[in-house]
Amino acid sequence: MLSFALQRGPTSEISLPLSPALASMTSFLEVRLFLVFLTLALSTRLSTASPADHRYNVGDQVPLFVNKVGPLNNPSETYEYYDFPFCRPDPVIKKKESLGEVLNGDRLASSLYTLKFREDKTGELLCQKKLTVDEIAKFKHAVNNEYYFQMYYDDLPLWGFIGKVEDQSWTRSEKGPNYYLFQHVHFDVLYNGDRVIEVHAFSDPTYVVDITEDVELDVKFTYTVKWSATSAYFENRMDIYSKASLLPIRWHVHWFSLINSIVILLLLMGLVTLLYVRHLKNDLRKYSNSNEEDKDVLGTGSQLLTVVFILFFLAFLGILYPYNRGGLFNCLVLLYSLASAIAGYSASSFHCQFTENGLGRTVLLAGVLYTGPLFVTVSVLNMVAVSYGTTAALPFGSIVVILLIYTFLAIPLLALGAVIGYHFRSEFQAPSATSRYPREIPQLTWYRRTPRQMFIGGLLPFSAIALQLHQLYASMWSYKIYTLPPILFVMFIILILITAILSAVLTYIQLSVEDHEWWWRSVLCGGSTAFFMFGCCIYFYARSSMNNFMQLSFFIGYNACMCYAFFLMLGTISFRASLLFVRHIYHVVKSE
Repeated sequence: MLSFALQRGPTSEISLPLSPALASMTSFLEVRLFLVFLTLALSTRLSTASPADHRYNVGDQVPLFVNKVGPLNNPSETYEYYDFPFCRPDPVIKKKESLGEVLNGDRLASSLYTLKFREDKTGELLCQKKLTVDEIAKFKHAVNNEYYFQMYYDDLPLWGFIGKVEDQSWTRSEKGPNYYLFQHVHFDVLYNGDRVIEVHAFSDPTYVVDITEDVELDVKFTYTVKWSATSAYFENRMDIYSKASLLPIRWHVHWFSLINSIVILLLLMGLVTLLYVRHLKNDLRKYSNSNEEDKDVLGTGSQLLTVVFILFFLAFLGILYPYNRGGLFNCLVLLYSLASAIAGYSASSFHCQFTENGLGRTVLLAGVLYTGPLFVTVSVLNMVAVSYGTTAALPFGSIVVILLIYTFLAIPLLALGAVIGYHFRSEFQAPSATSRYPREIPQLTWYRRTPRQMFIGGLLPFSAIALQLHQLYASMWSYKIYTLPPILFVMFIILILITAILSAVLTYIQLSVEDHEWWWRSVLCGGSTAFFMFGCCIYFYARSSMNNFMQLSFFIGYNACMCYAFFLMLGTISFRASLLFVRHIYHVVKSE
């Protein structure tokens, strides 16, 4: 079992007033009516006990599904449970998965385990089978690489290790380690009233079979079920997973990270105040002209920002929670498609401030700027997953569903947003008079050029989120559970503020030497935080125990997509902040 898992109504009364006509009917009819209503009442009471609302009567069958198997160190490399020679029913019934569950790599199927509600079992026989030499070799490989299995019991995840390795090479009588396969699984289940609250699975180390030698073996697989009452509420049953991953020291890390970010934000605000008091006010009195030029697509960044904020909102409402199978992926696919309207509107409205020519190209770029690289990356990773035969490989049907969603939902909404942006277009109004004659940009010193400003523009925001970023990577790739959306949301807001303030400062420094080409530079300086984020993920991988080509490709590929999304979001924020800053200072010049 995984380390973090191992450590861790009354019936309503029916009151029907009888009319005088009914009261005059025969007593026989009254008895029949009473029996009918009694039957209805009992059937209503019994219908409340079902897997749909997670309520059960004693002896009811609680759904248990086996899911997947994989090495502990490589979270992306998971296989279907019955790809290994476990005890299996005949036939195996696979649970119908949602699109998000498929994207999450879940492949739930029926099992021979029978865990009825509040029924204890001891030494129950699961099956007895003869393992061939090839099956023994497969189990030995799994044990040697610390493979674990995952199941779901009443939608609660549980894990267990397949076996163990005992290295006894230090003795003269042994030549290398011994491999043992666990034969017995102990289930501990906690309940409150008619609901399941918590479940654990322990592989009993006293019931093992030695599979060191490549020979056929007869193995008897058994299991035990122990039910215990608890006072925990059903609504809080997911808290156990957060407690298992957030040790006291982690709370100190979260608070230290938050304080560190606030200090950086305050220092930047002080710097801006000093800049305004000592320099900017004097410059506003001296200059009365400015230059503006160029345009860019901002739709994709706005679209991604919208998706992120809605995800935080859903997390606050409790719709997204730890181990909500595929819930996050379902939301990502749907929200990204719906937010295409915002991408089309932002791109179209900004483009039309300057010209109506090339509007279609701009909107098309907004539609493929992120989706295109993401599609290419996922396609390559899917081929890698298919070659390994893992559950990360997307079935053909799921690929078709995604393409249909993008074709018939995302693209029409993108076009609709573009049309709305076009109809509500406005001309660009320069905040001050502009020069008719171009001026040569002075030669910039080395520390004022784009690469150096990108370094400064990315380093400060990254230093504010570095500790939280490490926790996020641990949640994504090391089986830790990040269940603090409020802190994560505050950190994201601080990141936005630091990026915006720093962008305004760097833009002022650039304008102070008469370099008016700040548009693209503001995007690059704001988005440069993503380069530091990607470097941090490489450092995280180097210090982890992840290995093999598949895990490396998935880690690099998906982290590159995530960092690219942050580049677009932060670049959009940086540009918007710089544009607002430039409009403000030149409007003041014009007013004076």
